[in-house]
Amino acid sequence: MASLLRHLVSSPRLPSPDTPLDLSYITPSLIATSGPSSTYPRTLYRNPLPQLLRFLNAKHSSRWAIWEFRAEGTGYSDDEVDGGQVHHFPWPDHHPPPFGLVPEIVGSMREWLRGEEGRVAVVHCKAGKGRSGTVVCSYLISEEVWSREAAEARFTERRMRAGFGAGVSIPSQRRTIGYVERWARGGKRYREGRGEVLEVHVWGLRSGVRVAVEGFVEGGRRIETVYTFGAAEREVVRGVIRDESGFADAAFETMGQKKKRDANSSESTSSINETAADEKHSISSNTPSESGDVVFRPSTRVLLPTNDINIDFERRTKTKYGGFTMLSSVAHVWFNTFFEGRGPEQGGRADDSGVFEMEWEGMDGIKGSSRKGTRAFDRMAVVWRVVDQEEQKVGGVGGETAEGGGAQETTNACETSLAETQGRDGERELGLRVPDDASAGISRASSMADVAARDRVPDEIEGVKPYYLGDNSHLNGSAES
Repeated sequence: MASLLRHLVSSPRLPSPDTPLDLSYITPSLIATSGPSSTYPRTLYRNPLPQLLRFLNAKHSSRWAIWEFRAEGTGYSDDEVDGGQVHHFPWPDHHPPPFGLVPEIVGSMREWLRGEEGRVAVVHCKAGKGRSGTVVCSYLISEEVWSREAAEARFTERRMRAGFGAGVSIPSQRRTIGYVERWARGGKRYREGRGEVLEVHVWGLRSGVRVAVEGFVEGGRRIETVYTFGAAEREVVRGVIRDESGFADAAFETMGQKKKRDANSSESTSSINETAADEKHSISSNTPSESGDVVFRPSTRVLLPTNDINIDFERRTKTKYGGFTMLSSVAHVWFNTFFEGRGPEQGGRADDSGVFEMEWEGMDGIKGSSRKGTRAFDRMAVVWRVVDQEEQKVGGVGGETAEGGGAQETTNACETSLAETQGRDGERELGLRVPDDASAGISRASSMADVAARDRVPDEIEGVKPYYLGDNSHLNGSAES
């Protein structure tokens, strides 16, 4: 029964033919696995830690070590990993790593694998997919000189069953893999700084949308809201945003999208025309009179701890009764100012300011899937700059440094020495919740931390859906145009 349940949970992933465990050899020296567990009931549907250790010892003797990335908790302690090493580089699920963590991870893996012939590196997160795939691809690109396309294709081929999408599918994680390729080609130079958000331009903003700026803290283990824009900081430069928004708007929009899909799948012209007419009537929140082009300008400086910046959107609509709001959309996007400022192409001296642009379709959604909910906007752009740049160690453990520059200790990213078996999980879920006072001035949005922590998506059996990067071209016009 337990093996059947583990098979159902891991069904999107392709296991090794050598073992029934959820484990895949990406290369002879790189193994990706789902996070093992030593406690019941997780041993029913995750790799039992004792079985994984027996397999590794039988197959590779003592020539293996584990790298784990679970900020939500490892599921086991270091003391239980008899005869092996465990390296901890945690960051939250469904997010990219802070880039300062990448050189440390791949550097430590390089030192281990090159220390003795026949060694293997075992990487895992929760499912052994997004975070693990980001690290595996980063290692292949930076240490084995693979192209980005080849690394992503290999991980998908070896880790995923056919028809279940890409191994690394979250747009911001794929963006980081692209950054790694540029970092490696640019001589592994990386200058950490403090990103600053000057303005956020949003085209086609719907009602009830909260806009916030987030960054990594605690070396990447946790994401913290740095700034939430208030209504007084919002300038509508074109169109209008209706002040009142009800539950029916979100429901009608969802219904209209379903009708559109049904119409597209039908060969009947009359059915298509009828559905289009119904959709035009029902999706009132998509009309130009109820969305606008907006510029958010903060009243105080918005400084991030590192180059990594996350712009987070939540759309909430107010129900007609019960005092509840409906969280109908959650989307965010990460970018790194060093790479958006062309640092690798300019000898490590990135532009100190720029603009990052993203379409709605290219945003990350809840749990990294396509479930972003109802559309919150059409397009957004962030005007940013960087302050207080400092040269960092660029090659990870082992000290591969850029020419003409000394290696300095990384200040924002390092290995966690002790495993945290139970961590924090702040995933959000669409649905009803009680509004809070903080939402009153933010276009009927809510951003309480305890609400986010309470509204958890079930953390196990997950659907796998493909995700595609949006166009990240230069900003072609301003909101005022």
